[in-house]
Amino acid sequence: MTSSDALWDLPAPAPPKRAAAKRPASRKGQPKPAEHDPVARIVVDVPLAHLDRTFDYQVPDKLDADAVPGCRVRVRFAGQLVDGFLIERASTTDHKGRLAFLERVTSPEPVLSPELHDVARRVADRYGGTLMDVLRLAIPPRHAKAESEPPREPAKVTEAPSSQAWQRYQFGESFTGALRAGKQAHAVWQALPGEDWPARLAELAGLAAASGRGAVLVVPDHRDLTRVHEACVRVAGAGAVVALSADTGPAERYRRWLAVSRGSVPIVVGTRAAMFAPVADPGLFVVWDDGDDLHVDPHMPYPQVRDVLALRAHAQGASFVAGGFARTAEAQLLVETRWAHPVAGSRDELRKAAPRVTPVGEDFDVARDEAARVARLPSVAFEAARQAFTAGAPVLVQVPRRGYVPALACAQCRAPAHCRRCAGPLGLPGGAGADVAHAPNCRWCGTPEAHFRCPACGSARLRAVVVGAKRTAEEMGRAFPGVPVRTSGAREVLASVPARPALVVSTPGAEPVAEGGYGAALLLDGWALLGRQDLRAAEETLRRWMTAAALVRPSSAGGRVIVGAEAPLAPVQALVRWDPAWHAERELSERRELGFPPVVRMASVEGTPEAVAALLAEAGLPGSAEILGPVPLTEPDEEGRSERERVLIRVPRGEARALAACLGAAQATRAARKETATVRIQLDPLALI
Repeated sequence: MTSSDALWDLPAPAPPKRAAAKRPASRKGQPKPAEHDPVARIVVDVPLAHLDRTFDYQVPDKLDADAVPGCRVRVRFAGQLVDGFLIERASTTDHKGRLAFLERVTSPEPVLSPELHDVARRVADRYGGTLMDVLRLAIPPRHAKAESEPPREPAKVTEAPSSQAWQRYQFGESFTGALRAGKQAHAVWQALPGEDWPARLAELAGLAAASGRGAVLVVPDHRDLTRVHEACVRVAGAGAVVALSADTGPAERYRRWLAVSRGSVPIVVGTRAAMFAPVADPGLFVVWDDGDDLHVDPHMPYPQVRDVLALRAHAQGASFVAGGFARTAEAQLLVETRWAHPVAGSRDELRKAAPRVTPVGEDFDVARDEAARVARLPSVAFEAARQAFTAGAPVLVQVPRRGYVPALACAQCRAPAHCRRCAGPLGLPGGAGADVAHAPNCRWCGTPEAHFRCPACGSARLRAVVVGAKRTAEEMGRAFPGVPVRTSGAREVLASVPARPALVVSTPGAEPVAEGGYGAALLLDGWALLGRQDLRAAEETLRRWMTAAALVRPSSAGGRVIVGAEAPLAPVQALVRWDPAWHAERELSERRELGFPPVVRMASVEGTPEAVAALLAEAGLPGSAEILGPVPLTEPDEEGRSERERVLIRVPRGEARALAACLGAAQATRAARKETATVRIQLDPLALI
């Protein structure tokens, strides 16, 4: 009893009923705080940027054993039950008021390790996002049944694989030696044509695993994932390798992720979902074909695999490899800044492995060549295809567009043909046979246009702007009777084709692997790739060409590559000489003069004109920031105003963190004010035009 209570020895009169209602509630039944470290710092899963921090809660004594750092919890936040992650336990708090208790521990499994939390925080700061945005990408949804299963036995790789094949590359032996010794090394690997690159990556992963460290290998799509996974299994065994991909079911995906998180599997292979794989003691991070747009996650904060893995390698003291047949400007920047070293084959090795490349001009050569009237191919392409068929090898035909005739234009004035109903582009659907005629239809609304009339010149004739894969397959079938024609594209992507005569018509990125290599590759409509309104058009075109040409046999075995583009163009010259490093160096130099990424850091801000202007006014951008725009993204209304517009912000690379911090703080301020108009912020956007 306190001293104040002691003054009232005599019984007091009964208080009125209203006073009785104001008595403090009894504490009976309320939870008791844990004896040790009763404060839990929680990051809550709420989509508000201004709440991107930890909040303190009390740990009840009954949850003391389960509330471990990294576990999933449920807490009451702003009157609602929300999910969260327990970051750490503490004995004190800076909060002045009474702390609420944890509602429950969803799972005692520590899915958020300190290393993963640190990486997620770094990625969020780099891209101007929130920690929970990154954790949604890094940690898959919980599956209770998979979590209750007993953990795998830890797999160990005791024998290091042979690295003799890396002696073909300059600095290849020293790089593999660093991996074998557990040292840190960074490399940009330019694979030789015809290289069994899945086997080479598996050897690197095996070297890292044999030294007692983990490895993460990220590839663009499921076909590459299958090849690399099989190669790693041959090197390290099935128990030491796991494949992570968003295509697997929720139970199997979580089961495999838990095996990695618990340290049972040292080698992880996957698509972009695997870039945050929590492998124990990572020693190697690899990204294959880093220029592929599949390596950019379409969800906030839009991280890129190459940048995330490079950040993890730097923070965790691991080795890093960016590999591919071509080289991006971003990879070239890593080489020029000496953060990474080039690993490429010598000119002698290149001459032994590369096919013979012959450029042909699209319009001039096709117009004067009689053979081109059959299937849009000059005589040199027919000759290369016939030689391949004679040698018993298939021929790869790369077409930039899928469909039949995906784009039409007026035959007289060359104006694009549009639908009279919705102004969408007109295309020609494929028929069931070569003799079936179809009217063009709209690719947006599907309305047929049987009586086209050009609004510019009045002509009723149409011409094909670009020919799709289906139409090309028909033309090739007529040009080479008796040769089977196979297509690989959006609906059906072939993994491989046998080593016998066949025409394989493919869109870029869907080229199947041929047993023993293709006898020839015909790269058609190069102007359609080079003429795209894109900053990366030349780089992307060369990457697609080299990926296809690398599947062809070497010139000593009769391998030929016919590219449909003018010879003086820089991408064509890089392909002829098989020198992507020269092209990447030239591309980076031009971007440095013009102030384009990756020499500078850019951010894209999209939204309504009012919202974009308000965000820029209060963002507090660095003094070196240069604002480009605004540019309308939608058609203007009757008053000449656009519903959405975009602004680009450009800063030197030294101001990259400051730019991300300013934009992130501006988004947090808007969220705190409960602004209704959304603004989309993306750093390092792929599309700048």
